[in-house]
Amino acid sequence: MRNDPQVIDLVIRAGIGERSAWDALVERYSPLIWSICRRWQLDRADTEDVSQAVWLRLMEQLDNLRDPAALPGWLATTTQRECCRVRRGRYRLADGQVPDAENLPDQRTPTAEDELLIAERHAALRGAIMDLPANCQRLLALLIAEPPVPYAEISARLGIAVGSIGPNRGRCLDRLRRHPAIAALIDAEAASAAAAP
Repeated sequence: MRNDPQVIDLVIRAGIGERSAWDALVERYSPLIWSICRRWQLDRADTEDVSQAVWLRLMEQLDNLRDPAALPGWLATTTQRECCRVRRGRYRLADGQVPDAENLPDQRTPTAEDELLIAERHAALRGAIMDLPANCQRLLALLIAEPPVPYAEISARLGIAVGSIGPNRGRCLDRLRRHPAIAALIDAEAASAAAAP
């Protein structure tokens, strides 16, 4: 997905000031920024600050971006740097020193490539869900809602019997697994697992 023509087109159009292209970039890559902030264990206010800083930095640098296809990696790297800056500000040591990235509380700081893969998986999943029939979309949304929605309420909202929720869920998930984007992800992960030592 690195050379996605749609991303390249959006970056070029956003660079010449097209508002709808900018909005599409923000919608597409905000989950990437938020997922990186979650891994850095930032609270909501810090996450919003990091997100705003990243988008502002992109707005300033969009004309200087040499390879539009590299935008997802640029966003991931910039977000990690902003998260590190926020964490450093929060974790000042008693003697006034600032911990470096290796000493932050995270066990393993994910790389930009890790974050990009996660964002691509989320984008594929969102696309696959949008391709499901409306009844499957509603059912899955209710099943993953927070706080959990009781089956009796799901039954009442969707007009289906409580006993048919599980079978309907199974059929919807099967359709999701067969979606070309999800099937490709499953195959790629299986191949990667088989190639691992």
